[in-house]
Amino acid sequence: MTPEELVTHYDLEPIPREGGLFRRTWEGPAQPDGRPSGTAIVALLTAEPGDFSALHRLTGDEVWHFYLGDPLEMLLLAPDGGSRTLALGPDILHGQQPQLTVPAGTWMGARVVTGGAWTFFGCTMTPGFTYEDYEHGDAERLIARYPHEAERIVGLCRP
Repeated sequence: MTPEELVTHYDLEPIPREGGLFRRTWEGPAQPDGRPSGTAIVALLTAEPGDFSALHRLTGDEVWHFYLGDPLEMLLLAPDGGSRTLALGPDILHGQQPQLTVPAGTWMGARVVTGGAWTFFGCTMTPGFTYEDYEHGDAERLIARYPHEAERIVGLCRP
């Protein structure tokens, strides 16, 4: 399996502002407010320069799932000012996680681990994702709040 085969098979398209390629694979029935009851996507990130999931936060919890390729390194910036780095990947006995939940309001950004080539993964939300849920990270504001992660924030932000 190659990234090109995944792009063709799933007809992946660019994720607006955030980065990477994706395809929505499921959308649950609409709730009374019109938003979907749940959504799921598959996504692809590569180690190519500029290909990363930019820091962003959502109004609901998001579950990330590892499928294929190399591990994904995720930076999480919590509302309380704390931060942590997690690896989404298959090597469970060495600290990687095949699935992880990012709590609502947590800033998240991700990239393929150093030395890796690509990662194919998925994300699920309930209630479902809408673009109104998405807040794009601003490097200056995030560095002011999380100065101990300044270098990593700069590397995971885009205008």
